[in-house]
Amino acid sequence: MSFFITFVKTLIQLLMHKYQLEKSFLVALFVSFCFTSCYTTKKSVYFTDLVDSASKRNINTAVFKEPLIQTDDILSITVQTTDPTVTATLNQANANTASGSSGQTAVTGYLVNKNGEVQIPIIGNVKVAGLTTLQASELITNKSLHDFKFPSVQVRFANYKVNVLGEVNRPGSYILPNEKVSVIDAISLAGDLTIYGKRENVLVIREHDGHKEYARLNLGSSEIFKSPYYYLTQNDLIYVEASKAKISTANDADTFRNISIGIAIITLISILIRTK
Repeated sequence: MSFFITFVKTLIQLLMHKYQLEKSFLVALFVSFCFTSCYTTKKSVYFTDLVDSASKRNINTAVFKEPLIQTDDILSITVQTTDPTVTATLNQANANTASGSSGQTAVTGYLVNKNGEVQIPIIGNVKVAGLTTLQASELITNKSLHDFKFPSVQVRFANYKVNVLGEVNRPGSYILPNEKVSVIDAISLAGDLTIYGKRENVLVIREHDGHKEYARLNLGSSEIFKSPYYYLTQNDLIYVEASKAKISTANDADTFRNISIGIAIITLISILIRTK
């Protein structure tokens, strides 16, 4: 932006010299350009309060709470038995497409119905809502003992998802590879913040007990590790606000247009004065 201001000043000087325009008029016109939005943003870094030292230091972190299974979740349930044919039958549902009622992207696995249950071939309906994946695995294993010898059960979320929006390089919805995922992990999946992202004001929106709650996190401070929002839960939304520099950049087209109009006005006035 300083380039354009310098350009305008030079143009005004030329007009004053060549066409003897009034200085007060040109100064007033120049001042109008000086009020054009022109913001700059200092380059930001993460965790600026950490001491720059080679010595080892500990950082207190938030306690991770295992997520609980909810209705409309989609689970990957793998049951292994000593009979390959039975194993193939039990795991066939993992190859079928299921989708939640919220319009989520279709994924494969067992859908937790409105009663909080999954329907597993041979084993039957198993209520898993309100349990962790480990607890669900143990419950299904116990039920399997009535029909199979030495069953082995693994339960995982198939649609454990967060949304990252705003000033990141790859905004979108991300299905997470595991349950213990932090806000830093999610931002990394989204390609990190752009140069215009406000690192000191990252918004996390979460649904809890049927209502929305939110918190703002500062990526520039190590205090983020202590926040109960540091570890994400199912369907969390992360929003990175744009800085003033981005807003200014978005208005560059208007700025260029205003400069062009200003130059045209100066040129027109100079021609009119010269022809008098």
